[in-house]
Amino acid sequence: MEEYFKGQKLYGDDFNIEQITQWYKEEEEGYAKLDSRELALLDQDIYLYEHINRVHGYQYLDKNQTYKNVLGIGSATGHEFLPILDKVENLYILEPSDKLKGQKIKGKSITYVKPQINGDIIFEDGFFDLVTCFGVLHHIPNVSHVMKEIHRTMRKDGILLLREPIVSMGDWRQPRYALTKNERGLPESFLNDQLKRLEFDILSRKYCFTLSTLFSRLTQNILSKPIYAYKPYVYFDKVLSSVFRNNVKYHTENKFRRLFPQSVYFVLKK
Repeated sequence: MEEYFKGQKLYGDDFNIEQITQWYKEEEEGYAKLDSRELALLDQDIYLYEHINRVHGYQYLDKNQTYKNVLGIGSATGHEFLPILDKVENLYILEPSDKLKGQKIKGKSITYVKPQINGDIIFEDGFFDLVTCFGVLHHIPNVSHVMKEIHRTMRKDGILLLREPIVSMGDWRQPRYALTKNERGLPESFLNDQLKRLEFDILSRKYCFTLSTLFSRLTQNILSKPIYAYKPYVYFDKVLSSVFRNNVKYHTENKFRRLFPQSVYFVLKK
């Protein structure tokens, strides 16, 4: 396992179909079963990552453009699209969980599609103008194949907003608090290799979630939402993460040596 914990290889990316099938079954409703504050607040139409997406992603979109076909990878109820919903004509969501599906969001109908176990995306080449994928790929075993499929289904000059953890998230062979069984972060070197292989243009690369867990714990009895849900903190975290971006270590068991961003946020163009 040493090469995986060092971030030299991504665990699960070379699994066979039997291993992928088992992983899929374990993750299909894994997130829906967590005792998650995020899921509880969704019932009140509160989406905790709104400002993160606005600051690191949506602000880079053309304000005058409308998007005919938009795909959300693992977007559950679709709340992540609220800031741009008036610019979306047709909204599709690739979602394994039956428990997390909604019918529509602010009057916009959602077309749900069940993911294929092998990672294929059942849409034609060049179908989507915009794709979002926020914290989903690290739940998937064969990430390189899924990224290839995302790229295939995007039109030329289409945009992909991608946010993923770039730390191991602990030893995924053991049960971890508030995490599903198989999720693990994606080494940044792995992501860089995939983006280069697929010839994505990187319009923006920003880092986020430096000490956000610590700050959230310190303020949990003061604030009604986790601290990363507040716009001023997102800007503070943006600066903090930029300062410490070179400290990233994929796997560390020393909790006192984690002064580095936990996630990266890309704005990509095909």
